[in-house]
Amino acid sequence: MKKILFVASEGVPFIKTGGLADVVGSLPKYLSKDEFDVRVILPKYLCMRDDLKNRLNYVAHFYMDLGWRTQYVGILETVYDGVQFYFIDNEYYFSGFKPYGNIFEDIEKFAFFSKAALSALPVIGFQPDIVHCHDWQTGLIPVFLKDKFHDGPFFANMKSIMTIHNLKFQGVWDVKTVKNITGLPDYYFTPDKLEAYGDANYLKGGLVYADVLTTVSPTYAEEIKTPFYGENLNGLLMARSHDLRGIVNGIDYDEYNPDTDTMIEKTYNARTFRKEKIKNKIALQKELGLRQNDKMFMIGIVSRLTDQKGFDLIAYMMEEMCQQDWQIVVLGTGEERYENMFRHFAWKYPDKVSAQIYYSEAMSHKIYAASDAFLMPSLFEPCGLSQLMSLRYGTLPIVRETGGLKDTVQPYNEYEGTGTGFSFCNYNAHEMYNTIRYAHSVYVDKKREWNKMIDRAMAADFSWKASADKYAEMYNWLA
Repeated sequence: MKKILFVASEGVPFIKTGGLADVVGSLPKYLSKDEFDVRVILPKYLCMRDDLKNRLNYVAHFYMDLGWRTQYVGILETVYDGVQFYFIDNEYYFSGFKPYGNIFEDIEKFAFFSKAALSALPVIGFQPDIVHCHDWQTGLIPVFLKDKFHDGPFFANMKSIMTIHNLKFQGVWDVKTVKNITGLPDYYFTPDKLEAYGDANYLKGGLVYADVLTTVSPTYAEEIKTPFYGENLNGLLMARSHDLRGIVNGIDYDEYNPDTDTMIEKTYNARTFRKEKIKNKIALQKELGLRQNDKMFMIGIVSRLTDQKGFDLIAYMMEEMCQQDWQIVVLGTGEERYENMFRHFAWKYPDKVSAQIYYSEAMSHKIYAASDAFLMPSLFEPCGLSQLMSLRYGTLPIVRETGGLKDTVQPYNEYEGTGTGFSFCNYNAHEMYNTIRYAHSVYVDKKREWNKMIDRAMAADFSWKASADKYAEMYNWLA
């Protein structure tokens, strides 16, 4: 039985700001219980829901050195969905209204969390073979394992994996402060270790010292070795490319299942979608005050409204798109200019555009079920989960060929009758617009081909089961 410890700054259902939480909360459930004992350590944030905090049981507490400070470390635990979760408690660090705050506070907070997570292991009596670290918040763990913790027999043989969920976020602060916080000797703050461009970089530390590096799709693993996507770490990732692999994230096929989904108007499956899926469209048109017409080509967008997600392309073509016989339904929040842009078009074309500038799980399910196509023209996308959900609901994705979008959406080929969606290559607004027009022409003129594409989309398997097999293979190889 191999013992695996996940350490991360968030995990469903306890705390979530993005796709990282889905991986940390879902993947352990799908790894074979006979082969692996997988446990998870998270911070105990004060902003967690009360019903979840009330599930936690006190295990122990101790005091720990962090640089020149001595800090309280509380350990709590609960079992959720058959997975053992531990929580590191310290109200000084984890009492904010949201999990992340100012970077200068987070730098100290996650240095504390990384060291506390390791220090707690002998207390809870769990000696993992592999510590699986996620994103920059846990980047110091592989460093600590090679430094402070390496001497005793308890930690000597522990291996570490560093997973990059989004390379853009690296945990960067000045060397002097980080030295002061972590108590790490000068030896670590050189350009071949934690130092990068004059500052200390947590993620870089993890990437230098972890035994294996992973990221969340094979294409992204290739892209981040190039200057455009590499966020100034492409040289290091190139040097460690033989230790780097990409494994696509999955989604929870029980939660996202059009056949059993209680949040949508009318359930359907791969056999019944031809009759039933359309009822979701009519219901959503009615609910959002759009023109009710089941022949209208409905494009769904569920996203953070940021540059990374390609909204500058959409903004550039939005007026043009509104001249077509299309309906556009947007759900999400983000940069003010994009929020206001969608509000403006919803005011100008109330029968064609709906701007839902908030986030709601139920509304997202309705949009996945109701739309004909799902638009995701990202500048970069480490994995992306929305396109996996839209495939599951038989809503064909229109994506830019980058990262996980390229790995999960097979572009339609009218000559071979293959594909599960539509894609374009260059980050170009007209190329995106022409791809949407092409998708619309297939929808209108080749309905049988469109429906066959839905058959293939709904048959594609991006469940956690598929990803878990690849992670299991890696754990076995490393352990």
